[in-house]
Amino acid sequence: MAKAAAKKTAEAASPSVDRRPALAGRATSATGVKVEVLPPAERISLRAPEASLAALSKALGLTLPKKPKTSVSKAGRTALWLGPDEWLVIDEAGKDPLADCAGVAALHSAVGISHRNVAISVAGPAAEAAINSGCPQDLSLEAFPVGAASRTILGKAEIVLLRTADDAFRVECWRSFSDYVFTFLSEGARDAAG
Repeated sequence: MAKAAAKKTAEAASPSVDRRPALAGRATSATGVKVEVLPPAERISLRAPEASLAALSKALGLTLPKKPKTSVSKAGRTALWLGPDEWLVIDEAGKDPLADCAGVAALHSAVGISHRNVAISVAGPAAEAAINSGCPQDLSLEAFPVGAASRTILGKAEIVLLRTADDAFRVECWRSFSDYVFTFLSEGARDAAG
């Protein structure tokens, strides 16, 4: 009897919780544009001096970009240049970039931010217009070509924007702003279609 009570108390103290991604399954579309939440991915915020880039690039399996507004992708992993010594590394192949950086002795800071961020896809011929409903950045192909990446704003929220195709973008935002960003993009999609 005492064992059963102890087991019940232990089960109550450590409930089983299923974690669902923020905005799981949300999508909307309008004429010429579709806005949908992307599947979870592994992410790190990486900071490092120039002298550490070769070792980190080798560990991550791609060459970290060194020019503003650029990104590099290889085997499901993308590194976005955010500043002179700052990158956002996204892995959609199920590998852990934080673990890959753990064995690097060169000076760097790698912080796991997989649960902090949410990614939203905006795709279609009206994708630029939908994003520009709240983002002041010039998103023309000439100014923001495929592979271009930058930290910018959408309405009142900071986002990281990556152009993945002529008519497609990946919008990264903090989980706490994800509902606002998704709703803003959805409204922008409806306005762009009208």
